[in-house]
Amino acid sequence: MIEDFVRRVRSREAVVGYWLLADSPVMAERLATGGYDYLCLDQQHGLMGYHGIRDGLLAIDAGGGLGPRPTVGLVRTAANDPRCVGQALDAGAAGVIVPMIDDAEAARAAVRHAKYPPQGRRSYGPMRAELRRGPDLAVVNDTTLVAVMIETASGLEHVEEIAAVPGVDALYVGPYDLALAIGDTEAALKRILLAAHDNEKPVGIHADDGAMAAERLALGFDFVSIEGDLVHLEQVAQSHLDRAHRRERNSHAS
Repeated sequence: MIEDFVRRVRSREAVVGYWLLADSPVMAERLATGGYDYLCLDQQHGLMGYHGIRDGLLAIDAGGGLGPRPTVGLVRTAANDPRCVGQALDAGAAGVIVPMIDDAEAARAAVRHAKYPPQGRRSYGPMRAELRRGPDLAVVNDTTLVAVMIETASGLEHVEEIAAVPGVDALYVGPYDLALAIGDTEAALKRILLAAHDNEKPVGIHADDGAMAAERLALGFDFVSIEGDLVHLEQVAQSHLDRAHRRERNSHAS
């Protein structure tokens, strides 16, 4: 399942995922049955620590084979450091999305954190990961997805060099931080797409909803994360409350 997912991303097939902020394995399991290609657990801005990541990945595994298509778990790590990256992969993530990549050296560091020697410096302690990929570390290296985030002015300035780093499988745009850093992102998004695709690498990005996800894919993005659980839960709950109040008002009016 993981091998096929990683192959699809690397070959730039259209892939759609969903973003999770809440530390709720029950919700992760339920969403994993829906047919998303991946669910991404957000350790950087989400409400979860290591136990939340571990339990969320367990839940995605439990639900991911029950839906219309397999679903795997990714982790957006809290930082670009060996502990965060290694823990996410040891817990069973199919890959990592590493934030705040400013230059090629930071991208190379992300690869080192995610790969076992000789490609990297990941410490051997696979925990759940070995159950899912086996003990052959060459296979593990080959089937671990490493995406690095372009979301800063420096990252955009060095995007061509970042995209060329061996072992970086994909670029991932953080559109909100990028907009905070540079303002209008239209030209920046085109530059990121060009840099990645010139290096035969896919590009992912956030989307607020399904309609925006379709627009992102039409613009040339290869995978999209629809976000996210807390916002959508609030929106749906509010829409039901609004409908209930409208019905109540209409009944009183009649």
